[in-house]
Amino acid sequence: MSDELKGKKVAVLVEEGFEQVELTKPMQALKDAGAEADIISPNKNTEIKAWNHTDWGDKFKVDKKLSDVKAEDYNALLLPGGVMNPDELRGNKDAVSFVNKFMEAGKPVAAICHGPWTLIETGKVKGKKMTSYPTLQTDLKNAGADWVNQEVVVDRGLVTSRNPDDIPAFNKKMIEEFAEGRHNR
Repeated sequence: MSDELKGKKVAVLVEEGFEQVELTKPMQALKDAGAEADIISPNKNTEIKAWNHTDWGDKFKVDKKLSDVKAEDYNALLLPGGVMNPDELRGNKDAVSFVNKFMEAGKPVAAICHGPWTLIETGKVKGKKMTSYPTLQTDLKNAGADWVNQEVVVDRGLVTSRNPDDIPAFNKKMIEEFAEGRHNR
């Protein structure tokens, strides 16, 4: 265990259907770097189900309800992918507002796979160099982002990756950016 992120609190925002490995591996990397990471959800349940490639995965305990937290209480934000998860989050005004507060404050944000869908709803991706699961490239381009096909992209504290195969590179850059803290956007 290192202490790169000692004293840092990370919000991990998810809904039902997040891609399991896109939560478990980044959360383990965060904890190994000394961060405190909370699974936060607008879902009313105390547990939410992951999606594991082609079928339902494990259930995970929700640490905090979205209605009970403030973005100001966290240093950084992680947005796992999966198709259902970000689709639900982007349709939830409270979730979008929570994410938007991180973007406005210049706090580091890491989003993988379909996670950038929620970022699009904030209206804050224009002019950002980003990547995502390939099927989101048109959505990101239409929102004004400069989409590229790379395993990990960093733009002023915003870390994005394409899919679970990119997790090692994603985790490395996420830790670096979260350790740096706020960025001017």
